[in-house]
Amino acid sequence: MEDGKPVWAPHPTDGFQLGTIVDIGSDSLTIEPLKQRGKTFLAPINQVFPAEDDVNKHVEDNCSLMYLNEATLLNNVRVRYSKDKIYTFVANILIAVNPYYDIPKLYSPETIKQYHGRSLGTLPPHVYAIADKSYRDMKVLKMSQSIIVSGESGAGKTENTKFVLRYLTTSYGTGQDIDERIVEANPLLEAFGNAKTVRNNNSSRFGKFVEIHFNGKNAVVGGFVSHYLLEKSRICRQGPDERNYHIFYRLCAGASEDIRQKFHLSSPDTFRYLNRGCTRFFANKDTDKEILQNRKSPEYLKSGPLKDPLLDDQGDFNRMCVAMKKIGLDDTEKLDLFRVVAGVLNLGNIDFEEAGSTSGGCTIKNQSSQTLENCAELLGLEEEDLRVSLTTRVMLTTAGGAKGTVIKVPLKVEQANNARDALAKAIYSRLFDHVVTRVNQCFPFDSSANFIGVLDIAGFEYFEHNSFEQFCINYCNEKLQQFFNERILKEEQELYQREGLGVNEVHYVDNQDCIDLVEAKLVGILDILDEENRLPQPSDQHFAETVHNKHKGHFRLTVPRKSKLAVHRNVRDDEGFIVRHFAGAVCYETTKFVEKNNDALHMSLECLVSESKDRFVRELFENSNNSKDVKQKAGKLSFISVGNKFKTQLNTLLEKLRSTGSSFIRCIKPNLKMISHQFEGAQILSQLQCSGMVSVLDLMQGGFPSRAPFHELYNMYQKYMPPKLTRLDPRLFCKALFKALGLNQNDYKFGLTRVFFRPGKFAEFDQIMKSDPDHLAELVKKVNKWLICSRWKKVQWCALSVIKLKNKILYRMSACIKMQKTVRMWLCRRKHKPRIDGLIKVRKLKKRMDRFNEVVAGLKEGKQEMSRQVQELDASIDALMIKIKATVMSRMEMDHEHQALVTRSEQLLTSMQNKKKEEEERERLKRIQEEMERERARREEEEQRRKQEEEDRRLKAEMEQKRKQEEEERKRREEEERRIQMEMEQQLEAEREEDAARQTVLEQERRDRELAMRIAQSEAELIPEEVQMDAGLRSNGTSGVPSSPERAAAGGTPKSLTMEEMAKEMTELLSRGPQVQANKAAAGAKKYELSKWKYAELRDAINTSCDIELLAACREEFHRRLKVYHAWKSKNKKRNTETEQRAPKSVTDYGKTRLMSRPAQQNPAPPIPARHHEVAMNRQQRYFRIPFIRPGDQYKDPQNKKKGWWYAHFDGPWIARQMELHPDKHPILLVAGKDDMEMCELSLEETGLTRKRGAEILPRQFEEIWERCGGVQYLRGAIESRQARPTYATAMLQSMFK
Repeated sequence: MEDGKPVWAPHPTDGFQLGTIVDIGSDSLTIEPLKQRGKTFLAPINQVFPAEDDVNKHVEDNCSLMYLNEATLLNNVRVRYSKDKIYTFVANILIAVNPYYDIPKLYSPETIKQYHGRSLGTLPPHVYAIADKSYRDMKVLKMSQSIIVSGESGAGKTENTKFVLRYLTTSYGTGQDIDERIVEANPLLEAFGNAKTVRNNNSSRFGKFVEIHFNGKNAVVGGFVSHYLLEKSRICRQGPDERNYHIFYRLCAGASEDIRQKFHLSSPDTFRYLNRGCTRFFANKDTDKEILQNRKSPEYLKSGPLKDPLLDDQGDFNRMCVAMKKIGLDDTEKLDLFRVVAGVLNLGNIDFEEAGSTSGGCTIKNQSSQTLENCAELLGLEEEDLRVSLTTRVMLTTAGGAKGTVIKVPLKVEQANNARDALAKAIYSRLFDHVVTRVNQCFPFDSSANFIGVLDIAGFEYFEHNSFEQFCINYCNEKLQQFFNERILKEEQELYQREGLGVNEVHYVDNQDCIDLVEAKLVGILDILDEENRLPQPSDQHFAETVHNKHKGHFRLTVPRKSKLAVHRNVRDDEGFIVRHFAGAVCYETTKFVEKNNDALHMSLECLVSESKDRFVRELFENSNNSKDVKQKAGKLSFISVGNKFKTQLNTLLEKLRSTGSSFIRCIKPNLKMISHQFEGAQILSQLQCSGMVSVLDLMQGGFPSRAPFHELYNMYQKYMPPKLTRLDPRLFCKALFKALGLNQNDYKFGLTRVFFRPGKFAEFDQIMKSDPDHLAELVKKVNKWLICSRWKKVQWCALSVIKLKNKILYRMSACIKMQKTVRMWLCRRKHKPRIDGLIKVRKLKKRMDRFNEVVAGLKEGKQEMSRQVQELDASIDALMIKIKATVMSRMEMDHEHQALVTRSEQLLTSMQNKKKEEEERERLKRIQEEMERERARREEEEQRRKQEEEDRRLKAEMEQKRKQEEEERKRREEEERRIQMEMEQQLEAEREEDAARQTVLEQERRDRELAMRIAQSEAELIPEEVQMDAGLRSNGTSGVPSSPERAAAGGTPKSLTMEEMAKEMTELLSRGPQVQANKAAAGAKKYELSKWKYAELRDAINTSCDIELLAACREEFHRRLKVYHAWKSKNKKRNTETEQRAPKSVTDYGKTRLMSRPAQQNPAPPIPARHHEVAMNRQQRYFRIPFIRPGDQYKDPQNKKKGWWYAHFDGPWIARQMELHPDKHPILLVAGKDDMEMCELSLEETGLTRKRGAEILPRQFEEIWERCGGVQYLRGAIESRQARPTYATAMLQSMFK
């Protein structure tokens, strides 16, 4: 794009507008429109395109333009449309714009003859040119052809299809009735399959593929029609300003009065299936007067008829009847068709109301009774059967009770309405199938060589609300667009290869991912919809959620809220989805997707119409049932997938299209108002993009879209050339022109039959050729110059060829000499070849001697003998080589001696290998034996380890059991002591009370006696007898009560005896208490008084005495003194010296707790001396291990990473060996006698170790650690230095040494 030159920039209504570039940004351009000077706007760079110098110029083939882009394409179509040229080529693709009026002589018979047998491009673009090209390709290539007509509703697809069929049957028909039938089949199909929509008054609501079959002589012999995806939802409901299928209105408008009465017809507004849309007829001024007033709806009377030059309901009804007759339908079959159509209309007028009973069902309204009767009559059904089938559903039980029991399930009003509409759709769709079948039967053929198929199918479409029908149509267009891209690209590539251009392959963007999104197995949208239909309670919301979940992150699928349109952003995620098609993104609302995908009736309804009394209706459903492979159960709604059926039909169609040659017609709708001479650029640009024409331009841009045969260029420009140049042949003529003009070789390519141009380059060439005469004269000079140069080059080439010939002769002479030399050499070699071959063989054998030496070196036995044999063989080989060199030997002699050496070497090698194998076998057996020994030792070791582990587990279990028993015994003993303590306290309390009472009595007696003594002084003579008598009485009466000391002193002998008895009784009473018994035991236990002994005496007694009780007493006294010493030391030492610790804190704390708890008891029982325990325990050996942290490390290591282990060996109640293991220190080993001051001074009972679970370990475990840490050497040193106290460990070590 050059400065100042016009460009095409986007425009919201015209598509593109002319302007100039004012400023260039990073990703946008500032454009000033040519029509609005001074105003500017921004446009994206990728949407601004260069314009032609003459924007009003138009070309028949868009590829002839200098610039190939969507803007120049749109402008070319616009200019041609303004001149009533509605057809335009893009390469071999025809663009057809609907003119909305009859262009004179455009489709006349003279025009048909004009295009007959003419090549594409020789005449202006026309639909007849495409039809004739297809026929000629079929005839030449002997291959069937397809013409794909596509476009949106109202673009003229159906009309162009009819023109193609008319051209083929008129030009290449046999002139028989079959040709007329093929043409006349269209009105019948349009009546039953076309309808008025807001975009098109005669919109085909189904797709069809019409095949015209030809015989071996390329004459028309018959036809066949395939149809796809009839829009069944239109039968029951239409949008505003839309109509149902034409047949309903034509029957109401054009049927005779007797047919109206017989089939119960009236105006369209009286039928539910018609009055929700437009109820007006298509009519012109003449037919409007012919339609009776009672057939016109109020809307018709108010607004008048609908106007369309091609549609007239009353006239079309008559033309349809004539067409029926021409294609072979008699009056009876015609009436059958009309009766079923009327039956569908009457079926829609049946209304339902709630039954008012407890069943919750519904009934038919009384007002609809006559309609029900009429419908049953028209469809050949029993009135009551129809009533029951519409309001109930029959079910067969499969479990619970007798199988096959018939149950009638009442339907609600909504369900009944749905059942009525489903029946109407089923009847009409089967009627349409029957019409297509009858159409196919009217032009049969026995055999066909090839066919030309015309595909008329809806193009890519999107509305404000898109449903299942649009989804299927756009899926079909995705498949067709892929086929379109493949086919156009393939044809271009084949042409380039056929002409030998040698250009690179042109690539395009594939839309396979979008097709897979729809049709992939299991995860495709159609399969997901089928799975939803198979659920017990399918829902559109669950279907939409499943689609989104299965395709999260898919490029082609997104949620409605991301749409650019506000109306789609209001759709919830579970109510729709957006698919990015090749032509743009479309939002599909999934409401009724599930319902529209199911093409099945309840069995009760289908059985009803299948058993109709009317043969025609019965055959409709019989034919349908015969084609099914689905077995339904009564009352169960079976599932027949509409989407899957359409996918299968579409794949079959595409297979057929791929097997044929193809041509494309893209129909364009110029405006939405459907009026002539109005060109809406933006809408047409959207259609061109949707039809894939823009992508075709991209493909052409990368190739050579303009091409012209040599003879055409010759004929075109020979009049401008002098006679001297016109004598040249066409190819040389064209080559001379191109070379003379100095065109860039990248802008054109010479093929075998034509020359190919880059986009726009042919226009430049043509402009140069048709320039002024002066320039042409200059061009002729250049051509002459080029011819002289080319001839001079030929002369030069001839001289070079002679020189090359001379050089070739010289080369051949040197080659002959080389051949002679080679032959002589070959003769010499043949003479001496046997000796040379013999030497080569022997030398190969000589090289093998190294391997012999390696084998000999690896032997262990017989090496010397084998080495001698190898040396002898080596000497024999050397002798043979000398013999061959010195004497003349024949080949046989050399082979014989060589074979002898080979045999000898092989035998030697075999013997060495056998010896080697024997040695290896012996080594292997030896290794196996050693491995077996190791395995046996390992098993024994494992067995021993297993037994040891079992023994350890048993000992640990016994230790644990013993610990539990000791714990229970201790608890029981403590409980007994507490009980005895309580009894003693109660007894002492009672004694204190008795003593207090006794003191009170003695005090009273003392006072009485004093009083008596004072009285006795006055009555001296009477007192002695009374005193004796009183004393006797007291001694006899109160012997159990002790007397006071004064009384005992004054009382004489009887009183003293009484006191002794009292003391004896008291002693006996006290002796019964446990405290007294314990005191006695303690007193009796102190057999030895050792508190005065010196430490040396205690040590000597421990080391030398044989008296067990004395030993135990000495140990007890020794440890008592240790406790006192350590208590005094801990009381008087400084705080910072607390690093010394003889046992873990848990052990010492337990001992302190026991000492502190004893004074709390008022009169605790003295413990049994340790020596008694020692005697009782017989000095048991027990081993313990608990975690240990030294006091100095508590604050340095708060996380206890330096935690160690404290091991102890108790010989009886006292410790004998002690170990401390820390991760970063050497082990601390202590033994009794040598390290008493550093060892634990508490007895086993005081440490509480026996009550710690898991603290006690096996002797073997302790001894392993003790021996690993050097305990044996340490204890042995203590024994030898006489510092170790005699313990179990010292005794065992001494016995081991002995």
